[in-house]
Amino acid sequence: GETTDFELLKHQLSDPDIKDAQIINWLHEFRASVAYLTKELEQLVSLLLKLPWLRRSREVVEEYLGFLGNLVSAQTVHLRPCLRMIVSQFVPPRITIRDDDVDISDSDDDDENLSENFNTCHRALQTVARYVPSTPQFLMPILVENFPFINKSERTLECYVHNLLRVTVYLPTLRLQILELIIEKLLKLDVSTPQQDIEDAEETANNSDSEEKSTEEGLFDMEEDEERKGNKVVSSSSERMAHPLAERLDILMTILFSYIKDICHVDGKLDINNTKDLYRDLVSVFDKLILPTHASCHVQYFMFYICSFKLGLAEAFLDHLWKKLNDPNNPSVIRQTAGSYIGSFLARAKFIPVVTVKACLDLLVNWMHKYIDNQDTGANAYCDVALHGPFYSTCQAVFYTLIFRHKQLLDGNLRKGLSYLQSLNFERIVMCQLNPLKICIPSVVNLFAAITRKYQLVFCYTIIERNNRQFIPVVRSGTGGDLVQTCTNPLDSFFPFDPYILKRSKKTIDPFYQFWEELSAEDLENLKKPIKRGTSEDEDDDFLKGETPQNDGVVGIAPNSYESNTRSPLSSIGSPPDCYVPY
Repeated sequence: GETTDFELLKHQLSDPDIKDAQIINWLHEFRASVAYLTKELEQLVSLLLKLPWLRRSREVVEEYLGFLGNLVSAQTVHLRPCLRMIVSQFVPPRITIRDDDVDISDSDDDDENLSENFNTCHRALQTVARYVPSTPQFLMPILVENFPFINKSERTLECYVHNLLRVTVYLPTLRLQILELIIEKLLKLDVSTPQQDIEDAEETANNSDSEEKSTEEGLFDMEEDEERKGNKVVSSSSERMAHPLAERLDILMTILFSYIKDICHVDGKLDINNTKDLYRDLVSVFDKLILPTHASCHVQYFMFYICSFKLGLAEAFLDHLWKKLNDPNNPSVIRQTAGSYIGSFLARAKFIPVVTVKACLDLLVNWMHKYIDNQDTGANAYCDVALHGPFYSTCQAVFYTLIFRHKQLLDGNLRKGLSYLQSLNFERIVMCQLNPLKICIPSVVNLFAAITRKYQLVFCYTIIERNNRQFIPVVRSGTGGDLVQTCTNPLDSFFPFDPYILKRSKKTIDPFYQFWEELSAEDLENLKKPIKRGTSEDEDDDFLKGETPQNDGVVGIAPNSYESNTRSPLSSIGSPPDCYVPY
């Protein structure tokens, strides 16, 4: 019952000014008597785990690692607190700054020894894992609960994600779960920052920058270009994103891309086995998290990037998406999204050759013809998104691919190319009772119509016009007068590989990315040749004049306007404009 000495010992251990020699002595004693540190002495063990061992001399670190090994092997009951202590060191330490008598806690981002401390933490984790084989299953929940909140400083998030990815190297059984955790957090960041918000923030920043430069030269160069040591992503003021969440997402995407590259390449050469294993993990994360998420802008590019390493991977990915689309047991919304991914991937990935594009078009178009065989007569043979969503999504994917790839398909041998396109029999698809032109996004339909007319594959305009007469505009009264809107995206579709706008990580994607090439003047002339129709002179139709009820491609959905994702995908940077072709 004598507790005086015990209290004194606890007091000494919790003393912030404890000397290195004292720590070493105590640790030495505890290592010898580790058998007595049972569950009853939890309080003492928690004090030992709070010792400031990381920022001490080499001897202290070595002694402490030895102590940890002894402790977890003798008393597994302390495994969780040990793991918690190690994982809590995965971010820069918190320091308290006094500001006008107020204590502000902040992360110490400029700690010189940060990367060395991280190395020591990983050594500690490996030591524990060596002594206790069940470490991974206890570690994962701790990694999840310690993940910093997305509003924490960029540096904190960057360090934590970097360290998580390092754990996957020596605890490979955790790789899938860790990737899932990271990508889930990235998705949260991604969907909280719609592309429009990022673009607006950049524009505002550019405007204010130019004003500041003219008035106060050099006063705001706080964020000087600094090559950051260790694992810090190099950040210069020109590369910073104006939107704070976009900035975090950009840094973390850069880390994820470099991780994928490092795992797949050994000594600069692609290692097929590593790549295949990582691809499998990423595809399962893609299925679980990305595919069910509507309109994420950037995170899905990890699939785009790994597929660029080898054509076999890109084909496997397309095959995987095709199976999703083709399987009637999948929910309609997942099948539609798979269709969007196929179209966007075929159109945008430079590394996919024309042969593969043709093979995919054959698959998709044959499926569409079979679908029409089954559905074009009978009770369901009418235009309805709820009934035929996957069919319309596939049509849109094919039209979109053709818009981007028609020049390549016709390159070299024009006659052969044209006979191939004729063999796809677009006329039947366009003319069928299901009426895909009514459902697909207008900008895609208009460009598809212009291209197919130019090569005389199918004449879509009579149908487009009939559809436009059937559209019921919704009049909404607002302060600025009545606004007429039509629902121009009934599929609620989006193009997952639309232009990537995060500045740092963009550099990784751009070399493989097919940007939309503006139509040349000659092409536009060809596409705009009017076709005479028997209309009376005074018939006032805004569509014939090339005007549309929407405002500049900002499309509203009836009844609620949901502009960020429904504006024609093509009205974003580097995409085909909404071109309404006059008849």
